[in-house]
Amino acid sequence: MNSADLGRRVGVPSTALFTDQYELTMVQAALKAGTADRHSVFEAFTRRLPEGRRYGVVAGTGRVLDAVENFHFDDEMLRFLRDQRVVDGPTLEWLADYRFSGDIWGYPEGEVYFPGSPVLRVEGSFAECVLLETVILSILNHDSAIAAAASRMSAAAGGRSLIEMGARRTHELSAVASARAAYVGGFDTTSDLAAGFRYGIPTVGTNAHAFTLLHDSERDAFRAQVDSLGSGTTLLVDTYDVAEAVRTAVEIAGTDLGAVRIDSGDLLLVAHRVRQQLDELGATRTRIVVTSDLDEYAIASLAAAPVDAYGVGTQLVTGSGHPTCSMVYKLVARAASGDPGEPLRPVAKKSMGAKSSRGGRKWAARRLDEHGVAEAEVIGTGRVPDGPACRQLLVELVKEGAVVAREPLEAARERHITARAGLPLSATQLSRGEAVIPTEYV
Repeated sequence: MNSADLGRRVGVPSTALFTDQYELTMVQAALKAGTADRHSVFEAFTRRLPEGRRYGVVAGTGRVLDAVENFHFDDEMLRFLRDQRVVDGPTLEWLADYRFSGDIWGYPEGEVYFPGSPVLRVEGSFAECVLLETVILSILNHDSAIAAAASRMSAAAGGRSLIEMGARRTHELSAVASARAAYVGGFDTTSDLAAGFRYGIPTVGTNAHAFTLLHDSERDAFRAQVDSLGSGTTLLVDTYDVAEAVRTAVEIAGTDLGAVRIDSGDLLLVAHRVRQQLDELGATRTRIVVTSDLDEYAIASLAAAPVDAYGVGTQLVTGSGHPTCSMVYKLVARAASGDPGEPLRPVAKKSMGAKSSRGGRKWAARRLDEHGVAEAEVIGTGRVPDGPACRQLLVELVKEGAVVAREPLEAARERHITARAGLPLSATQLSRGEAVIPTEYV
């Protein structure tokens, strides 16, 4: 059973109230005005990347598909809306029959994006599309922020294992979404069992300092853990004296001890000392895992240390300083009626400053240089370019209301590895800078 099957088996409750009230009041007003069924195109995009980031990572697409599929109003929800006088009777009747019946195209999950990239394009009647705005943005903004942080940490780790362990640092539901997004961005495992159950992400975990403190001695604690979990377990060695703990750990587990974990102190110095001690004791295959408020910069600073795996919590689930991608969801084209054959007219917000947008239903392609490396994000509304030097980015996700692009989570994870490898080398530098490739409008 793949991760997509697991997601469907667990099931997702109705997502219809994961929205803002003005979505429903707009529908009410549009129904009364006779404009609710006008054929419309909305796009989700960001005007800029978070400060210092060189690329974004699309994550949460699979969760968006679940949310769209499960966006319907049950009797209890309708009763709440009526009792709170959120919308009028005719609108409640319309909502009672709501099911999204339009089309959605988007960047596939794991792909990278840049300012202006039409990450998601939603097409149908105005009313059915506008209702999805908040839930789509809440998922994409959160998950893409976590995936971008995970990607930077993955690049900094240079192939060493990464463990997501941020469940206790965020809301219990966002913890599951964070683990999923981190996996897309390059993390290998999670400590969160709900994420493992729902999405099939490998889970890991052994013990905390409390387990050592429970026992009369560190030796007793290590013995209890090894007796229960075997010599391949990971022993936490910084509760008291690290050197003494390492010596005791090898005495009890033998030279086949799986790993030791260091959670405090000067990690660079302590890791070198522990590696030397393990080797002198004959535990040359015992791995070293480090935790303790790591972020991409701390991971990069440990590149020369004999560390085999990093456990990351707080900084990961908060987007390493950027908990949102600032994506927006804008109407970019609409027709004069609900007839799909009616010509679409580009529309756009023309406000002062940086909040303006570009009208028209857009395509997106990534132009490659002679070495196959990305050199520009090309976005347009006219003729779609073709050829091997211009890779098309949008794929069909939903057709006439039916999801057509479910895939295992592994596919998104592998796609991200490929997409990141196709960017210029400076994309993975941690120094602050602008988007690694420009966005060109044609």
